[in-house]
Amino acid sequence: MTTHDYTSTVTWSGRTDAYETYSRRHEVRLGDSSIDLSAAAEFRGDSALPNPEQLLVAAASSCQLLSFLAVAAHAGVEIIDYRDAATGIMPGDARPMRLTEIVLRPTIVAQGTTTTVVERLLEKAHRQCYIANSLTAVVTLEPEITVR
Repeated sequence: MTTHDYTSTVTWSGRTDAYETYSRRHEVRLGDSSIDLSAAAEFRGDSALPNPEQLLVAAASSCQLLSFLAVAAHAGVEIIDYRDAATGIMPGDARPMRLTEIVLRPTIVAQGTTTTVVERLLEKAHRQCYIANSLTAVVTLEPEITVR
């Protein structure tokens, strides 16, 4: 059995002398790329920078896309456009504090098939998505499908 490892490096420096004012800005290095992140604005972060919660939602969305494209390609179904407006939901009363739901809203344009086939492939991809399978948050799909 093959094991796959994925790594990242997080770097922060500053002073935590006061909770209200310490910098939440940090760098995440992923391979040859780096991203400046912060906490979400509601947790005293910089709203101009992405936050870990957004990265988690983006990871679920990206994984669903990649799983779906693979499943569609294996099935010989032509997908010509895919866009997702995903949302992560973190209720203030959730304990432990966490995202409880991620809603993926893919808008898919397919060619030479039926809506039923695309829906079936979308669900198959959802069951195979590594990220969704790794989360305690419920990941739901609300697709909009167009077939030409």
